[in-house]
Amino acid sequence: MAHEAISVFDMFKIGIGPSSSHTLGPWRAAQRFVQSLRAQGGLSNVRDIKVLLYGSLAKTGKGHGTDVAVQLGLAGEDPVTFAVENLDARIRDIASMCSFVLGGEHELSFDPREDISFLLSESLPFHPNALTFLATLATGESIAETYYSIGGGFVVREGEGALKSTVDLPFPINNAEELLHWCIKTGLPIHDVVMENEGAWRSDAETREGVLKIWRVMKECTFRGCQRTGTLPGGLDVKRRAADLAKRLLQGQSFTDHDSWVAAIRTGGSQFQYILDWVSCFALAVNEENASFSRVVTAPTNGAAGVIPAVLHYYSVFYPGVTDEKIVNFLLTASEIGSIFKKGATISAAMGGCQAEIGVSSAMAAAALTEALGGSQRQAMMAAEIAMEHHLGMTCDPIAGLVQVPCIERNTMGAIKAITASQLALQSAPDYAKVSLDAVVDTMWATAQDMNSKYKETAEGGLAVNIPLSLSEC
Repeated sequence: MAHEAISVFDMFKIGIGPSSSHTLGPWRAAQRFVQSLRAQGGLSNVRDIKVLLYGSLAKTGKGHGTDVAVQLGLAGEDPVTFAVENLDARIRDIASMCSFVLGGEHELSFDPREDISFLLSESLPFHPNALTFLATLATGESIAETYYSIGGGFVVREGEGALKSTVDLPFPINNAEELLHWCIKTGLPIHDVVMENEGAWRSDAETREGVLKIWRVMKECTFRGCQRTGTLPGGLDVKRRAADLAKRLLQGQSFTDHDSWVAAIRTGGSQFQYILDWVSCFALAVNEENASFSRVVTAPTNGAAGVIPAVLHYYSVFYPGVTDEKIVNFLLTASEIGSIFKKGATISAAMGGCQAEIGVSSAMAAAALTEALGGSQRQAMMAAEIAMEHHLGMTCDPIAGLVQVPCIERNTMGAIKAITASQLALQSAPDYAKVSLDAVVDTMWATAQDMNSKYKETAEGGLAVNIPLSLSEC
């Protein structure tokens, strides 16, 4: 059976903001090009490198840090381990010295102002997020490779085509119908089906350890974002709001770390408005961190990185007895729903607008929360469908090409919609649902294809052209 095998660690990747498709993807592409150069004669033979950015990468690359990402990737840095506090200084050094150490091995002249080209009027047919690396060797020969950042940090090299995994999964899944088939046949909940498939790559213990690491990064990002004040970078002068909101909600409660912070939050009670404010606060915190080139988790993208951590904090903070095992199950279920959207539609805003990012993340969170709260597999899929149904057609129109307005607030809305969709599904009988999850995936993809390109992460339509750049959101 032909299928694309996508792991939980494909859907959830640790990286650096502000964009999985425009930052993490190009960074990974640069790393792959360095590996390719090593394999084709070594880095010491390289005399010159130029980078060409096409389509959406050209149009919003400055605001998304695409130029920053390719420089760090070429210099041998990794987004999982790079010290984000050194980012600005490192980029200033490259610009002032007009050089970097290629792959950490070979010093090379490189002027970002001359050697990175933003080809605003050019686009390649396979995908709007395209970049080409051109290397000149000491022999006078040249090497050119083109990569496509297809969303969520996934990268495809030109000529590879649609990558199909050779991993043999016990439960191959391309769509929701197949997922439900395996759930019914085995009697397993979604997260256990996913865990069985993850066994094709590694042991259950390794999967649990890796998923809990993803959760730790989410927790650290949320906690950090709820403490940091100031203005976001990029020139829009967007004021951080999460820290002020958290401070007001805590009303003087003291804490020293994430656990004591959660304990302080719980003392505030369980009133609807209080919980609603915290869900918004959690989401704001993550995406304010994302907009600040901080470390986040693609969920499934950076632009939508706040939805799942916000809903998962809602679940872990306000429901008693949430164990590490339940956290792992939540993220496994969410990852499978995300992979279904990736296979059947897209998780790239440059291909599908914001429905492909906030909509997918909301669907992922809705399904995971539903199963975590005791819902059946069919109710979980129903929740995912409801969440996406009410994001259909959402455009990606970032002002000034920055992942700030309207992106940050959209994460709060995606989180709230996920919780609402979960509650609706838990109180409903899936037998009477008129729309299936597969139908909404197909509809989302059809909508994406019909959507005008100016609403697909180009900053050429919507709010991006109707709001004065001097306006700050506060």
